[in-house]
Amino acid sequence: MVTTGGQHEGGAPGADPTPRARGEWARHWRCAGLPGLDLLRARYVRHSFPRHAHDGYVVCAVTSGVEAVGLGQGTVRAGRGGIIMLNPEVVHTARAGVPEGWAYATLYPSSEVVAEIAAEITGLRGTPGFGETVAEDPHLGHLITEVHRAAEAGDALAADSLLRIVVARLLRRYGGPLPVRTPRSAGARTAARARAVLEERMTDPPSLEQLARELGTSAFALLRAFRGAYGMPPHTWLTDARVRRARRLLEAGSAPAEAAVAVGFSDQPHLNRHFTRIVGVPPGAYRRERSGREPA
Repeated sequence: MVTTGGQHEGGAPGADPTPRARGEWARHWRCAGLPGLDLLRARYVRHSFPRHAHDGYVVCAVTSGVEAVGLGQGTVRAGRGGIIMLNPEVVHTARAGVPEGWAYATLYPSSEVVAEIAAEITGLRGTPGFGETVAEDPHLGHLITEVHRAAEAGDALAADSLLRIVVARLLRRYGGPLPVRTPRSAGARTAARARAVLEERMTDPPSLEQLARELGTSAFALLRAFRGAYGMPPHTWLTDARVRRARRLLEAGSAPAEAAVAVGFSDQPHLNRHFTRIVGVPPGAYRRERSGREPA
């Protein structure tokens, strides 16, 4: 059981967890020798993740409490022994499903890592993906936590081996080819053009009305098309995109204050708030785990 200060049964993570509200802790990091993999081990009680998506895959094992994940088709829940699987770019939220919160060990393998493993061990054609979001699979959940333990011990050989075993078994049990995207409708094409504008003008984006006028449509039609294509309205998507870009800047060594300005946040506190909500740890802690530098 987790206690205040980040200690828990089985030993604390290799680095001090990020100080949080009472009973909460989190560590989001990478292990040397494991390219293409991010790791998160955390316990959350009051923290909730807003709508966001990931470039790669998400695989987590709930070790205590209950996690509630909000998807377009509804909310799914996983308790101890349950695993959650999300494909790239799946918009979702996450929060505690019970008052005492939840603890979990999460793996974020890149699309390249999963594709490589799928090519070696399955006959899947096309892009591999998970056909289920939640499964009761305590043994696989245990293997996911073992990836973390090996990585925290600095044993990249064991961690990499266990990671490949985990992904291979997940694909065999719950995997399949992701659906091929159908030809884009006029609304989807408009949404894609809007997204390109927001990416290009991230630091000084137009208003919804201005953007719609530039694209030759109405604000409501654009809002509806964008939500249909990307699962969230343009302003929510832009915040998520800013945080994703800030992550890359922090990984390259930028200070949080520099990253905040570079992605269009008005100041570092705004980056801190949105980054912590979406990633689960503050930008300073995220940067330290990847660069070894002290926070700015």
